[in-house]
Amino acid sequence: MPIATVNPANGETLKTYDALGAEEIERRLATAEAAFRTHRGTSFAERARLLHKAADLLEEDQQDIGRVMTTEMGKPVKQARAEAAKCAKSMHWYADHAEGLLADEEPAESDVKDSGASRVLVRYRPLGPVLAVMPWNFPLWQVIRFAAPALMAGNVGLLKHASNVPQTALYLEDLFRRAGFPEGCFQTLLIGSGAVEGILRDPRVKAATLTGSEPAGRAVASVAGDEVKKTVLELGGSDPYVVMPSADLDRAAKTAVTARVQNNGQSCIAAKRFIVHTDVFDAFAERFTAGMQALKVGDPLDEDTDIGPLSTEQGRGDLEELVDDAVEAGATVLCGGERPDGPGWYYAPTILADITPEMRIHQEEAFGPVATLYRVADLDEAVALANDTPFGLSSNVWTRDRAEVDRFVRDLEAGGVFVNGMTASHPAFPFGGVKRSGYGRELSGHGIREFCNITTVWHGA
Repeated sequence: MPIATVNPANGETLKTYDALGAEEIERRLATAEAAFRTHRGTSFAERARLLHKAADLLEEDQQDIGRVMTTEMGKPVKQARAEAAKCAKSMHWYADHAEGLLADEEPAESDVKDSGASRVLVRYRPLGPVLAVMPWNFPLWQVIRFAAPALMAGNVGLLKHASNVPQTALYLEDLFRRAGFPEGCFQTLLIGSGAVEGILRDPRVKAATLTGSEPAGRAVASVAGDEVKKTVLELGGSDPYVVMPSADLDRAAKTAVTARVQNNGQSCIAAKRFIVHTDVFDAFAERFTAGMQALKVGDPLDEDTDIGPLSTEQGRGDLEELVDDAVEAGATVLCGGERPDGPGWYYAPTILADITPEMRIHQEEAFGPVATLYRVADLDEAVALANDTPFGLSSNVWTRDRAEVDRFVRDLEAGGVFVNGMTASHPAFPFGGVKRSGYGRELSGHGIREFCNITTVWHGA
């Protein structure tokens, strides 16, 4: 895939970039290593000052960078601005909380004495340069949720961003530079995927984090495993959205629309499989369908647009294949199911019912505004169907029955359970999945500690 900005609203190539050569990659790695030796020794107060400054700059830039993101990958511009604002908020949060999250820990006094020590500390120390392989769908947020905690922990970052968002990638490097971070603390590497393995195998790179597809995650994890390097992976998702009879149907249906089509439906944590109890199935389906049909599909730079184009022509083609396969196997189209006429990589908001296990969409992630709707007879069937997926990123349940809530929280195979609401991320809460959705956690104290050397410091009596 060429490194280029191609406007998905019309297919026009706006800018192209050359990939970095071997000499420049080597220079960047050497710069990162040198920067780490200095940055790791700075105080939390100094790191916080720089990160607060970067957040302030991002807040000032949100109009301009929002338009860049929209032009590069098609998200509605109002959502792009909101993404920039969320990133700034999270940067401020880590600047304020990192020192406390990484404070030295002291074991129980009885255990210290039992070990024969006078004092024992658990200390969190940075690892070094961390390679981040990031996707296009949230081109700022995916990076910031790695970069903010990594920089505050004393690490330095090397970003290999998706090839279709190069302007956003370069903006991020410039943002940290303008904030005053020393050269090499955060660098964007304009490289193809073929260069990732060599960089990851370089001994100066200590760890990697990847958000993206399952094949990409397997490739990075395989190389990192061979080199015995730490990785955090956030891969695909096919999140269930379960609606039980006691749910507030109006709220559940309205939220379901947003939960499915946020970011043009191109979100790993978007609800994708809507599992509805038979007692309320028809009423929910009617409301859900009406909400999807009311969405405005169009120019993502238009403030009134709800859904813009998919990010790439290939992405739309993959989505169409899943829908066509399901329809040919007997799925019912409640709305949508086709591409609109005209230029750009648009796809209509779609709901498919009567899904069966042999359909590809039952097991594969639909990355676009396509929802699958299932009818279940009871709680047991709802839990079983929710878990009938190779993924386990997050989940949504709608019920006012306390016993049902307890059952879902206990038995759903996912990294998150959101009760009477839609999945969302916040810097204070851990984020990540199980099964083929990956491993490790981002955000919160769990996320900032992922790329730390957890060191036991033992003092003799």
